[in-house]
Amino acid sequence: MVQDLKMMYGRLKRWSNTTDYYLESVNGKWAFTKKIIKVAIVLHIAFILCMGSLLSYYASHNPHTTPLMVYRLHVDGYNVKPVKFIPFKQIPDDIKKMVVSIEDYKFYRHNGIDIEAIKRAIVINYKVGYRMYGASTITQQLSRTLFLLPFKSVVRKYLEFIIALEMEMILDKDRILELYLNYCELGKGIFGIKNASYYYFGKNIYKLSTDEKSRMLAILANPILFSPYDFKKSKLITNRYYILKFRYYTYNKYRNMLQYAYHH
Repeated sequence: MVQDLKMMYGRLKRWSNTTDYYLESVNGKWAFTKKIIKVAIVLHIAFILCMGSLLSYYASHNPHTTPLMVYRLHVDGYNVKPVKFIPFKQIPDDIKKMVVSIEDYKFYRHNGIDIEAIKRAIVINYKVGYRMYGASTITQQLSRTLFLLPFKSVVRKYLEFIIALEMEMILDKDRILELYLNYCELGKGIFGIKNASYYYFGKNIYKLSTDEKSRMLAILANPILFSPYDFKKSKLITNRYYILKFRYYTYNKYRNMLQYAYHH
């Protein structure tokens, strides 16, 4: 009997020691986790404040360069040309309409993130078996262009979401579109529609035909792999080209008919 009690006491003691060790371990891990959470919160707040300051500056000032431009120059070795900025009111209206229609037709109605477009993209891309449809808004694309490097990751996508939401709170829609059209990547070292116009067609943006505008804007989907001259190698960009060209060809033809009828 005494022997049994001694054995039971020994087991209880070992169990008690094991339990104490486990609790200390859990408490230690929880303390470490809490520190990680606190650091993450502080970094988030710092990031949001820095972005807010930078975006407030960009509300009235144009960036001299961007991280993406620096990356293309020093890492990819492209001959990056300085941006030739065009004020919003001087950008041809049809280019504004074409970009919004093909990149983000709900641009003037969302707050930077289009949840419905994300759902639609998942369904469409699953059905066709390849990435035909993108869900990034113009604001998200500008977030990547101005502040992020071209590495696809969950963290980058998360930062893109945060920047886009903050951008919509600080900049108005016209300013976002103005920055997008002046800093969008349209080739190896080519940023902005004015640079692209001279580089690909050797003429001013105001002298481009509907076909040339359609070819130039179609490659926004993948400007590093394709140009306005070889885009038909890509099914996606070919589809974008025909949508842009014939939608605006029909629109301009209809508008000209109305003007002719009015004046005659």
